[in-house]
Amino acid sequence: MRAAVMHEPNKPLVIEELEIESPHAGEVVVRLAASGVCRSDLHALDGESPVSIPPLVLGHEGAGIIEEVGEGVTDLAKGDSVVIALYGPCGTCNDCRAGDITNCWSETRTHNMYGRMPDGTTRLSLGGKSIAPMCGSGSLAELSVVREAQLVKIDPDIPLDLACLAGCGVTTGIGAALNIAQVRPGSVAAVIGCGGVGLNVIQGARIAGAARILACDTQQTKLDLASDLGATDCLLIEPGEVISERIKALVPAGVDYAFEVVGHTPLVTEAFDSTRTGGTTVMVGAPPPGSQVTIDSRILFSDRKLLGCMGGGNIPARDIPRIMRHYKQGTLNLEKLVGARLSLEEVNDAFDALRKGDTVRTVIQP
Repeated sequence: MRAAVMHEPNKPLVIEELEIESPHAGEVVVRLAASGVCRSDLHALDGESPVSIPPLVLGHEGAGIIEEVGEGVTDLAKGDSVVIALYGPCGTCNDCRAGDITNCWSETRTHNMYGRMPDGTTRLSLGGKSIAPMCGSGSLAELSVVREAQLVKIDPDIPLDLACLAGCGVTTGIGAALNIAQVRPGSVAAVIGCGGVGLNVIQGARIAGAARILACDTQQTKLDLASDLGATDCLLIEPGEVISERIKALVPAGVDYAFEVVGHTPLVTEAFDSTRTGGTTVMVGAPPPGSQVTIDSRILFSDRKLLGCMGGGNIPARDIPRIMRHYKQGTLNLEKLVGARLSLEEVNDAFDALRKGDTVRTVIQP
C-alpha cells in the first residue's frame, strides 16, 4: 500500500509502497478515505515533535472504511465507517478502571504515542525495516492497522472527508471549550489564534452558550471564518500589539475564558492577562519542548486559573459521537474548515499551504 513517509526531518515526504501485515488480535485494517493535515504533522516534519521519530508515516486525522478485523474484535465489522481517534485507552490501568480515561498513561498509551502496538511492534515495513504510523494512525496512507480501541464507528451517511477532522483538530478545539474550560452559558471568551483548532474552540464556546466570543488573529481571512463560525468580535492583531490590551478595551474587567491556540508561550501570558478575577486560561497550542510560561504571581494570586489541554481532554467514544451529532443537527460546521482536497501525491503541497497559513485544513484523499 502507498503511504507518505517521513525519512528525515525538514525533507519532503516520499510516497512509498509499504508492506502491511494482517491485523493481530484486537486490531483492525482501515482503508483511508480522507486525512486532514494538522499542525502537529508539520511539527513532526520540522523535527519538533519528541514522539515522531523517523521513518514515520505521517497523519493522525483519518477516517475510512473497515476492510478487515482481527480476532476478538466484536464491536466493529467490515464495511463500517470509522474515525481514527488520537489514542485508544487501555481499559485496564488504574486510571481507566476508575473512569479517568483521559489520564490513561499506561504502557499501551505510551506505545500508541510513538506509533507502536501494545507489544512494541508495528504492522508496517519498507524493505524489511519497521516503520511506525504517527500516533498509531499514520493516516496519510491508503491503509492503516489500528487497535479497535482507537476507532469510533460513525453513521455511514456522514462524509468521511469531513468526519476525519474529528480525529484531532475538531475534537481538540471543541474539547478545550466543553471539557477543559467548561464554558458556561452567558459567559465571555477570547480565542487567540484562529487556525484549524482555534476555529473549533470558537464553535465549542458557541455551542456551550457563550454570549460573546472575541477572536484574535493576524490574518483577516481567518477572522472572516471565525465570524462565520460564531465569533461576535474579530480583532485583527498588528505586529507589536499587546493583545490583552485590545481585549480589555472591549471587556474592561477581563474575559471569563481565554484560549491560547498558537503554541507560542508569550501569547499564553497575554491570554492569562486578559482574564478577569476568577477567570480561566486554557493553553491549547503545543509550544516547543522546554518553553517557559511567565505569569505575574500577583495576577495568579487573584484566583485566576491556567490549565493545560491534551487533545481537548477527549474520550474518543464520548466526544467523537457528540461531534457527529452536532454536525448532523447543523450546530457544528465542518464544511468551512476544509480549504482544499488533494491527492496523496500532492501531500507536500498541503504542508506548504499549512506553513504559509493559506488554508485552515487541507484534506488528503488517498
